[in-house]
Amino acid sequence: MAIDNKDFFERVYQVAELIPQGRVTSYGAIATYLGSSRSARMVGWAMNKCSSWPRFIPAHRVVNRKGLLTGKHHFPGGETMKELLENEGVQVEDNQIVNFSEVFWDPSSELL
Repeated sequence: MAIDNKDFFERVYQVAELIPQGRVTSYGAIATYLGSSRSARMVGWAMNKCSSWPRFIPAHRVVNRKGLLTGKHHFPGGETMKELLENEGVQVEDNQIVNFSEVFWDPSSELL
């Protein structure tokens, strides 16, 4: 059975909107929380498309499972994702979250 992209994207956005400032999560963590653990890439596609949605989605708070800013090229300019994270107190060096395990927000344990 195929996943309805629009519905799945909306569910991704609902989770992303709950990520607290100064925290980050991963594409895979969101996918797992939504019951689609093999859909991390689709979560990435949702983050790529969120700028066309009518409300603000904090896509800068979603990174890969190692804390890399793999979605940074979808933001205007070269450093926007990094700057947004740093403005929230998240340390980034060489496009990677420095204290990833400390700032990682896991929706499966945080949203009970």
